[in-house]
Amino acid sequence: MKLEELVEHFAEDVVAQTDAIWRGGAKTGNKHARRYSAAFDKLRAHGDAGRDALAVLLKHPRMDVRVTAAACLLRHSTAEAKAVLEEAAKGEGMVPFEAQQALLRWQEGTWALDPE
Repeated sequence: MKLEELVEHFAEDVVAQTDAIWRGGAKTGNKHARRYSAAFDKLRAHGDAGRDALAVLLKHPRMDVRVTAAACLLRHSTAEAKAVLEEAAKGEGMVPFEAQQALLRWQEGTWALDPE
């Protein structure tokens, strides 16, 4: 599968997870979370090329996609990812909360989505 296809699957599953959560479908949401996590694992297997491919989502029109991609890219694209998370964290709701938590874990040194 091409990197662009993996990135597309990542974004689609983040959107599907968010939409499922809003409808109260935790089981479906978890299924999509596993899928975008698997897409990220495949992207990581391509090294920095895979991470660079995912970085296009830092400008995605949906905040949930931007925040999820940024949380995954904190080690690789620190400044850009932090900027996305800091902007999102200013809001209220589920996605801003997720951004706040990602930043907190990064500051604590407990973040581990993409270890070296």
